[in-house]
Amino acid sequence: MYIKKLDLINFRNYEDLSIDFDEKVNLIVGENAQGKTNLIEAVYLSSMGRSFRTSRDNEMIRFGEKTAVVRVQAEKEYINTKVDITIDRHSKKFFRKDGSPVRKMSELMKNIIIVVFSPEDLSIVKEEPELRRKFIDRELSQIKPVYFNDLSSHRKALLQRNAYLKEDNIDKDMLAVWDNELVKYGAEIMRLRKSFVEKISESAGRIYSSITNGAESMRIEYDPYLEYSDDKAAQREIIASALEKTLETDLKMRTTTAGPHKDDIKFFVNDINARKYGSQGQQRTCALALKLADLDFIKEETGEEGILILDDVMSELDPTRREYLIRALSENQVFITSTEIDEGLLKAYPDAKIITVKKGTVVL
Repeated sequence: MYIKKLDLINFRNYEDLSIDFDEKVNLIVGENAQGKTNLIEAVYLSSMGRSFRTSRDNEMIRFGEKTAVVRVQAEKEYINTKVDITIDRHSKKFFRKDGSPVRKMSELMKNIIIVVFSPEDLSIVKEEPELRRKFIDRELSQIKPVYFNDLSSHRKALLQRNAYLKEDNIDKDMLAVWDNELVKYGAEIMRLRKSFVEKISESAGRIYSSITNGAESMRIEYDPYLEYSDDKAAQREIIASALEKTLETDLKMRTTTAGPHKDDIKFFVNDINARKYGSQGQQRTCALALKLADLDFIKEETGEEGILILDDVMSELDPTRREYLIRALSENQVFITSTEIDEGLLKAYPDAKIITVKKGTVVL
């Protein structure tokens, strides 16, 4: 799959823009704060329905305007698809896919699949578990809409339960209603997370070994907060039991202290915990292998090549990792933002489309 065309009206610092993309390599060049990342943010909206930069939709509307419009045309499985997004400053986002309204966000998933790799992602190994959970949730939601639905239902129940725990008078029968939801959806979330991590671990390990010329090995493990069971009924019982055991603590803390919302993943290099003992180079190589493994997972699950966005990440990689990344992306459409043209990239892809951005204006 690849993005063919992008149209913007009053999006960020773009008043009116229409641009065609190369189906392979698109190099977006410009000084900082000129609008490079705004372009790829708009492209990403067509995939996940939200920004990878902000949770406030009105920040994406050009100053002084009431609405912004994003239109993305893509080719998938030799069929053109179109996603239209309208962002209203006083309301919410409205989506249309191929002319029809999108009533549930899960309808947008598995349509245009995009992986983002930014400098912040290079820290995914050493940072807190929340960043790694976000990675799992974002990537799985794109591929498996059922996961997105389960995750959304679990989050809703968790938010309601946590809000209720802050009340002065607690009815345990009322808590049981949300507990049942957390048990039902939590078990499914854990099952899909376990399967996903096992699949990307195999691919990431192979990529990591290739980057290091076989000098080091790497694997990823699912690290659930609660005990994991392959048996669905047993898993539900584990979550239910945990909620019961932690109830007194939850009442004191006024929040839910146990469940899949505290899951994590672990990275091992040569069987040593990379977060605790890995060098910065090893941690960054793990991050690179993880992102490339995600593209392999997309291909395996959908039969399509995922689209990769590299947002100012090339300058953060050393020559060895940068060259490996360039070689590995021959089959994918790639969007690369940078303050300068990467000569190694142009040498590998002489037909790359160079898009120069200056103050919300694009020069081809």
